[in-house]
Amino acid sequence: GDLDKVVNLLLSLSGRLARVEAALDSLGPHAPAEDKVALQEKQRLLAEQLEDAKELKEHVGRREEAVGAMVARYLPTEHLQDYQHFVKMKSALIAEQRELEEKIKLGQEQLRCLRESL
Repeated sequence: GDLDKVVNLLLSLSGRLARVEAALDSLGPHAPAEDKVALQEKQRLLAEQLEDAKELKEHVGRREEAVGAMVARYLPTEHLQDYQHFVKMKSALIAEQRELEEKIKLGQEQLRCLRESL
């Protein structure tokens, strides 16, 4: 459960940070200074939060290793390999699910814009 939460947090923060950076890049030379300052502050805060989330991921990784060592003492080799595969794939599948959800959301937004333009 913690792994799910941390991976989702990392994905969410990195996505938000990317959007803020894109907004900063898209600001024209005549954009109000307060808009730029607000976005830079948001960027700084998101970068800090992302670093904190990475530390959490490392902590969860250390706990995962400790649990894996404990599980290794009790499971036969075949089941241990299944467990290790499950743990490795879980993060990858969470990231893939999040990416697909973002693509679906983008596709729905594009479809809505197309319908409005017709």
